[in-house]
Amino acid sequence: MLNRTAAGPLIDFKRDDKARGAFVSALRRHVLEDLGGVMQADFASRVAAQPPAEGWNAEQVHQAMRSRQSFRFYSALRTCSQDLLYQTVRAPIERSRAALMQEAPDAGGSLLLDPQLPVPRSVSAIDIHLMPGSYHTEYGADDQTMGAVYEQRLALSTFGVFGPNLDDIGQSIARFMRLHHPRWRPKRILDLGCTVGHNTGAWKDVFPSAEVHGIDVAAPCLRYAHARACAQQRAVHYRQMNAETLAYADGHFDLVFSSMFLHELPRRSLARVFREAHRVLRPGGLMLHMELPPAMQLSAYESFHLDWDGHYNNEPFYRAFRACDPRQLVAEAGFATGRYVQHVVPSWSALGPTAWRRAVRANEASVDSPQTGRLARGVRWFCFGAWRD
Repeated sequence: MLNRTAAGPLIDFKRDDKARGAFVSALRRHVLEDLGGVMQADFASRVAAQPPAEGWNAEQVHQAMRSRQSFRFYSALRTCSQDLLYQTVRAPIERSRAALMQEAPDAGGSLLLDPQLPVPRSVSAIDIHLMPGSYHTEYGADDQTMGAVYEQRLALSTFGVFGPNLDDIGQSIARFMRLHHPRWRPKRILDLGCTVGHNTGAWKDVFPSAEVHGIDVAAPCLRYAHARACAQQRAVHYRQMNAETLAYADGHFDLVFSSMFLHELPRRSLARVFREAHRVLRPGGLMLHMELPPAMQLSAYESFHLDWDGHYNNEPFYRAFRACDPRQLVAEAGFATGRYVQHVVPSWSALGPTAWRRAVRANEASVDSPQTGRLARGVRWFCFGAWRD
């Protein structure tokens, strides 16, 4: 669990809270790594040898595994542990609501909310990740509760894979881009669907002279993001906005980024988000999305494993997104086909600077790997996008 030094706003964790958190985090790791390994071994030794006539795909693997005890036990414990995450973090957050509402010290950033902005039904009608209240629910004026719930749940559910500040995705990808493009220095950066700003702030760390913006539709998350950034002395500008209709001028940004955002969107919304990203990028700017690897680039089993969330974790758009061709999404938005990029980036916090640079230069990371996109030791982040001509 996180405290002020790591997360920003102060949350009152008692010893019992920390003990529960340690247990739930260890349980999550056991389920995802150990029981996940048992399930994969069961498929390889007992199921894979009898493929359908046309060969395996992700849904056929799913149907074949549904009756297996390895899958049922894995799924039951994973769902139970997801519920335990919210039970564990909610009580200390409720105790800390007054502290969460205290005004944050000024760090040079800003917060602009739009009370008239409609929250899309893809957020408001779904308890995403089985999180009661989803991202947007408010329990009073200036409320930050759901931002705090999201942050603390993430800290437990990722058991260190996201790094001590939960920003490994942003740190890894921003440093990767700086290493591969040493002359590229974005002046304005936009993070779409930033939630509480973990990876938004990472871009400010790596490109400190850049003007960094983060947008989201959920006011409680943005309030928490602003307080978090101020506590960490990061000058980031947060604004309540729908990524489908960006209130920025054409060509305003050098980089439009997102992390684990696109798979929460309906297909029709994806097209609008990509077109808006193209519009607000200047010529020579970059659109880059860290996301789940596309199904077409993974083996049937790896795709089945990732699709678990789409079936059982209240993420209804997850599998439809993974079925998309990222090159097609980029081309439909107006980017030139030859300007498409995709990378598999090793974890900065897992390897440390020297080993990380060595891994990046070796360029041995594969999309079709148990480490790509999974919460596991040695995680690698998949990202794709395009440069604008």
